[in-house]
Amino acid sequence: MTRQILDRKDFKLGLFSANCSGGLAVTKIDERWGATWEENLAMAKVADQLGFDFLLPIARWIGYKGDTNFHGSVLDPIVWAAALISSTERINVFSTIHTAFNHPMVTAKQMATLDQLGGGGRAGLNIVAGWNQPEYEAMGTLMPHEHDDRYSFAQEWADVVLAAWQEPGIFNMETKHFKLRGAESEPKPLGNKVPILNAGSSGQGRAYAAKNSDFVFTIVPDVATGATIASTVKEQARTEFGREVGVFTLGHVVCRDTREEAQEYLEYYARDNADWGAVDYLMGLQGLHAQSFTPEMLATMRDRFASGHGSLPLVGTPEDVADQITALYEAGFDGMTLAFVDYVTELEYFGQKVLPILEARGVRLPR
Repeated sequence: MTRQILDRKDFKLGLFSANCSGGLAVTKIDERWGATWEENLAMAKVADQLGFDFLLPIARWIGYKGDTNFHGSVLDPIVWAAALISSTERINVFSTIHTAFNHPMVTAKQMATLDQLGGGGRAGLNIVAGWNQPEYEAMGTLMPHEHDDRYSFAQEWADVVLAAWQEPGIFNMETKHFKLRGAESEPKPLGNKVPILNAGSSGQGRAYAAKNSDFVFTIVPDVATGATIASTVKEQARTEFGREVGVFTLGHVVCRDTREEAQEYLEYYARDNADWGAVDYLMGLQGLHAQSFTPEMLATMRDRFASGHGSLPLVGTPEDVADQITALYEAGFDGMTLAFVDYVTELEYFGQKVLPILEARGVRLPR
């Protein structure tokens, strides 16, 4: 058995943040995404039928305030992944795990278990080193002040997970933060490792991802800048760690029959009815505690945060959206995640109208 997400060489598509209320749209409209189990199950089944490659959740414990408390309701990524893998046939499902709040030996066991579900070999791990200080406070723990310290701990965490997957029997392991005596971990995942994704957008984050991940998940301000980032990350992985990595970015889609309809809907949900309180709170946290966005990006991206949490906007007709995805493919990206206001109806439309264009261009092969 092989892992298609690792073997495929065309442009991969995934869905991001559907387990969180609002998805990526920080909006007050009544029909905003509720992230219920029923909605997520319907979304996963449509994505599986359309041949999407993966689903990627967010791990969150408190919301982003505002009128809607954006991301205040979140389905747990491990439980969510187990249910969705068991309810689909082909699609890969990642679990997003914060290193600070999960012991690596427990995570190793959970991921190996997930990897046996649904026919086997469809689980993936998204490692988060931590950035959201209020969540640390809510958990009753301290967030390391230095950004690099969080990645130093995350490196030890990842080393323990890999040891659990790869050591054939009982083993001992000692790092600065972990002292394992008589440890063992069975069963193992397929091939002694699941695909690993890491969202590295700071310099340290990208270096961590280049060393540990199969896919580097990074925010970019535009395609031209993204092309430089993608080539730099791949070269860093090659020269510093002797590894080949794929690079993903993230976007949000507003696709309609005409550009006017698409722009009108964008204005409706992301400007006229944006939850600006949640937008500003979220942007303040990003500026204070994360390095995913530069200060210059944050200053110019308020509208983009409202429409899609700072991700690339893919807005327009099916041809327009296909053009933007094609540009990312030609810029050297290996795939991306998409988000919609409605992950079911809009995803079905995307599958009918945009996917055939991408396949005709050779950006994606038919699934």
